[in-house]
Amino acid sequence: FSSPKGGSEFFSTVVRIAKEKGYTEPHPGDDLNGADVARKLTILSRIVPSLRNSLHSGYQSVSTTSLVPETLRGPEVTGADFLQHLPDFDSHFHLLKEEAEKEGAVLRYVGVIDVAKGEIKAALEKYPKDHAFATSLGGSDNIIAFHTERYSPRPLIVQGAGAGAAVTAMGVLSDLLKLL
Repeated sequence: FSSPKGGSEFFSTVVRIAKEKGYTEPHPGDDLNGADVARKLTILSRIVPSLRNSLHSGYQSVSTTSLVPETLRGPEVTGADFLQHLPDFDSHFHLLKEEAEKEGAVLRYVGVIDVAKGEIKAALEKYPKDHAFATSLGGSDNIIAFHTERYSPRPLIVQGAGAGAAVTAMGVLSDLLKLL
């Protein structure tokens, strides 16, 4: 949707294609509401001693920006309804993308744990077109950048598949093997 090379695909088209490829939950809104990222941030933040007790209500304590339009939220909106009505909001997402492009940036939905600031958030952010978050992602990849005393100003980057049937199946198999 937001590529360093530009492009004209609509947000709803990208979401539909991701669903067809098996990259999303059965209801794509479950991926776009930010809760999954907030859950992952909660797990990671509990590893950091100074943040361990900062999320009193678990993932619901994470500052989370949902990409799901207000009228498409709620249990009464099915996955099919969501996909049918998401194109109604393409102009909103197009404006966000245009604004980023004018700044020489791309949009990425990211999870941020800033230990120094005590900040934990899941939000849509802008990144320069030459940033690893802009240039290194493909398909359903996830990417993590660790900015530390040793890895600064060039962070340690960890990247790999983040969705799809094979990744999910391997995760389930791994969990089952741990139980044996």
